[in-house]
Amino acid sequence: MNTKDFVEKDYYKVLGVPKDATDAEIKKAYRKLARENHPDANKGDTKAEERFKEISEANDILGDPKKRKEYDEARALFGNGALFNQGGRAGPGAGGGSFNFDLGDLFGGQQPGGQGAGGFGGGLGDVFGGLFNRGGAGTGQRTQPRRGQDLESEVTLSFTEAVDGATVPIRLSSQAPCKACSGTGDKNGTPRVCPTCVGTGQVSRGSGGGFSLTDPCVDCKGRGLIAENPCDVCKGSGRARSSRTMQVRIPAGVSNNQRIRLRGKGAPGERGGPAGDLYVVVHVDAHPVFGRKDDNLTVTVPVTFTEAALGAEVKVPTLSGPPVTLKLPAGTPNGRTMRARGKGAVRKDGTRGDLLVTVEVTVPKDLDDKAREALETYREATAGEDPRAELFQAAKGA
Repeated sequence: MNTKDFVEKDYYKVLGVPKDATDAEIKKAYRKLARENHPDANKGDTKAEERFKEISEANDILGDPKKRKEYDEARALFGNGALFNQGGRAGPGAGGGSFNFDLGDLFGGQQPGGQGAGGFGGGLGDVFGGLFNRGGAGTGQRTQPRRGQDLESEVTLSFTEAVDGATVPIRLSSQAPCKACSGTGDKNGTPRVCPTCVGTGQVSRGSGGGFSLTDPCVDCKGRGLIAENPCDVCKGSGRARSSRTMQVRIPAGVSNNQRIRLRGKGAPGERGGPAGDLYVVVHVDAHPVFGRKDDNLTVTVPVTFTEAALGAEVKVPTLSGPPVTLKLPAGTPNGRTMRARGKGAVRKDGTRGDLLVTVEVTVPKDLDDKAREALETYREATAGEDPRAELFQAAKGA
């Protein structure tokens, strides 16, 4: 329903009740007329069907105290039902007086019926907006900006790039304003406001009980605009498939399969709306030497038996810097983990985790005579020690 219909229609007359009728009188009159004109009771009677629609429409307004108040105020403002001339100017009122002004001045430049350039805004727009469930912005509200679509992409990084951060190119394909028609949908770049939804992109339908539901306008497909000469590329939608490559910064310390949200990097918005967001799923390749545990890096370092038994200083590689030297205490057992602080992955606060170094005692495969003789001597010197004694004792005790 547009503003013209709203002002001109006398809903009190439709229900056959006076303007000061009580809520109970309105309800009683509606029920009586609805039974008489219901389509089920008048099959094939198109006049009765139209009459039933008018009755339901009148009840939807007068049966709701808030809508009824707004309706009364609007009709009083226009001289109790002033007629609209085709030029969008108000004509003589029902009270016999006459006035001549452009409704565009009141409604922000929008002609009744949606033919103007702008939308009803402020003033009377607040009155009509609440009545027709348009959020208080008026039945001729300007076409609303629309947020762009969220996009999702994937990227694969090396282990080092994931730890230190990297800028990578990502190719995106999404709907964007059509370049051929500058997003208007019209060959000439001059679409007209949809007369059905008056530029809002939405229409309301009654659901009974004084409530109404809002649906996207079918005629303009929710755009609020209709192209008289549809663009050959976008077929009048104003949107076309577009591909672009953008450089995306992946923050340092990202984990494998982590999903990163980049605000405003998604598909462009429509009619000045904000862009959507871009979600990037990061895959991280394995490293041949280093591993990762939360913010710490891990590495396994082989040491000889004598280094572990007698103690030694061992050089350990780091991911992206010079090696560090760790002091191995005498009697270091196989599998012990030592820590090189500040040599791990980057944390969110910019600091780094640690490098966890696990010692692996190696056994030589080939021995020369001198080495073998030395080990034989060592075995004889330690013959009285049984390294498995505690193991058997614990097993027996359990």
